[in-house]
Amino acid sequence: MFNARLSALLQRTASCLPPNVYTLLSVQTPSKSLMIILIGFFTDLKLPGNIPVGLAALLLGTAIGWIGGYMSAPDVAAAAQNVAISLPTLNFHRLGQGLADVAPLLATAIPLGIYNFTEGMTNVESASAAGDSYNLRSVLLADGTGAIVGSALGCPFPPAVYIGHPGWKAAGGRTSYSLASGVVIALFCFLGMFSLLGALLPLPAIVPILLYIGLLIGAQAFQVVPKAHAVAVVIAILPNIAAWATGLTDNALAAAGTSAAKLGEDALTNAGLVYQGTALFGGGAILAGMVLGAIVAFIVDKKFLPAAIYCLLGAALGFVGLIHAPQVGWNVGGQVALGYALSAVTLLGFWLATRDRDAAIPAAG
Repeated sequence: MFNARLSALLQRTASCLPPNVYTLLSVQTPSKSLMIILIGFFTDLKLPGNIPVGLAALLLGTAIGWIGGYMSAPDVAAAAQNVAISLPTLNFHRLGQGLADVAPLLATAIPLGIYNFTEGMTNVESASAAGDSYNLRSVLLADGTGAIVGSALGCPFPPAVYIGHPGWKAAGGRTSYSLASGVVIALFCFLGMFSLLGALLPLPAIVPILLYIGLLIGAQAFQVVPKAHAVAVVIAILPNIAAWATGLTDNALAAAGTSAAKLGEDALTNAGLVYQGTALFGGGAILAGMVLGAIVAFIVDKKFLPAAIYCLLGAALGFVGLIHAPQVGWNVGGQVALGYALSAVTLLGFWLATRDRDAAIPAAG
């Protein structure tokens, strides 16, 4: 009865709106929420009654979504039927089955695992830059233990150290906020309420909050590192952009009932798409970005020997397909490996030349 009344109310509200406003309100949800977040978090202005910025953005976006017809009351009723108590249980048989089929996923899983490990370290460093120091060993131990326990309980998602510490701190979040978040999320999982939340809260009203954290993370990447290393930050991001572009292209081609392999490289090139190069550059993007970023940072500092070592590391990773390749295997990326190896030779030449010169300068003095 409530759902029927709510649907009727929304329909009557929408019928009173001018033409196209029904759709316009729906597409305005993320922009309105984002403006509130940008003003509230990046200026010193306060909302009336000191209302939390995130809450105000979520409520406004939700209201626009419901009034604009973006949300549906019947969907809420359907999602409510999924609410039930479901506690996790140990299931090693299911874990074994999953591990037996993991080989094709190693090209993604291994770089992601390495990234998750290093992300914990970088997030601890990010927190330290914001004035809060944590024990790195304890943080990584908790992260790894959580991944093992979670996988045994059937969770396909690894835990991660809370990203965006400076952003949450600037928004007023403290230790109790993190603890409360964990408890609330666990309860929602055990009660099967995420489907219901998705039916009640429009996704466009939530995404701007995550965008704010992403903006702070991106800004800090340039603000905290030495100014000369900004170019290293950029090149570390590029493989991820390439992977994103490749995914969009593949999805668009799949929606059209074809693929890059069917069309061929020539057809894609004639259409203005450097598909093969973009796909190779974005393969294993997380790990590739870390290697390229380190190489450039060392070159900027004129530390050519460490840069050469990272090039050799890139050659080894490329050879087995962990970076710049669609799959893992022996000699998957021989040409990529050769490119990194030749770069290492070049850097070693510069290292030998500058080492002799640097050694001669103190002697001459």
